[in-house]
Amino acid sequence: MKVEGLNTNIKLLNVYPYRCTACRNCEIACSFRHIKNGMPSPSRINAISDEQKRQGKNIIVVCMQCDKAACVKACPVNALQRNESTGAIVHIESRCIGCGSCVQACPFGNMKWDFV
Repeated sequence: MKVEGLNTNIKLLNVYPYRCTACRNCEIACSFRHIKNGMPSPSRINAISDEQKRQGKNIIVVCMQCDKAACVKACPVNALQRNESTGAIVHIESRCIGCGSCVQACPFGNMKWDFV
């Protein structure tokens, strides 16, 4: 199935929601793998538990790596860019000013921000 605006030529993570316990280990593993940090919020995986009023179901939200990514366009300092070799959208922490524009722009609600 082709979805308008999504890049189908890059690797994506397969998620099995029925197996999810919302333990958030996937968020931490993603963060360690890509930015060498154990904070779950920079992860592009978001486990939402039934405790967050999702009708008793755990939901996994994964960055969709949109072709025309609203988060990238919304960033006033170009802290989000597409990696030319992998096609993935990457966050350049040294450029980020913490304005939260990317969080508001993501149509899937997958961008998060740490206020640490």
